[in-house]
Amino acid sequence: MGAADQGLSDDEVRGIREALAAGRKPKVMFTAAAGQIAGQLGQVVELTDPSVSDEFVVVRFGRDELPFSPADVAMAPRGAGRRPAESKVEAAPAEPVAAEPEFVLDQVPQPRREEPKVREESKVEAAEAKPARRAVKATKPKGPAGLTVTLAYAEGEWTVAAQQGAKALAKPYVVKPAEALRMVALVDVPGVHEAVEQILAAERAEAERQAEKLRAELAEIEARLAELREAS
Repeated sequence: MGAADQGLSDDEVRGIREALAAGRKPKVMFTAAAGQIAGQLGQVVELTDPSVSDEFVVVRFGRDELPFSPADVAMAPRGAGRRPAESKVEAAPAEPVAAEPEFVLDQVPQPRREEPKVREESKVEAAEAKPARRAVKATKPKGPAGLTVTLAYAEGEWTVAAQQGAKALAKPYVVKPAEALRMVALVDVPGVHEAVEQILAAERAEAERQAEKLRAELAEIEARLAELREAS
């Protein structure tokens, strides 16, 4: 396998990025991974963000600027794309009028005696192959972040909190036991219902005990107040 079939290395990608920053557009040759257009030349016009898509090498090919992966292209050999002036003159009359022009490049070496019919079919096949490639690797839009609503019980209080992704939509705030019970009723899980009923039963028992204690203290205070009234 030659160097032109191995795609771009990391060092070559960095070199292309530096060349673009200096205003140059490096020539590349399409490898076998590019399919029908293997062996043809193009110019790198931009490097996009590789973290967004594997096809971040934007190559000008004819009138189109299309994205490719580093495996699809390699650095063009020295002198590639140069032709004598007379070869351009001879190639011009052989171009079919009805052929699609988007893949006709001046720098691509063309055989002098190639039949027009063969060249026309090659262009049509290349034009049909590229849209299919882009459709397969279209980037899917990201969906919204997940939403989490939490109902919690701790130290005698029920609280509710809401969070979307890493963003807190609502900090924990206190809700009444009856509201908590209605929320739990929406969850059809028997174990959850039983746990909530046990908590509420324990709270009721504690509240009744506190109320009984307060009633006894109030009765004692009222008796003491009656004795003071009788003595005055």
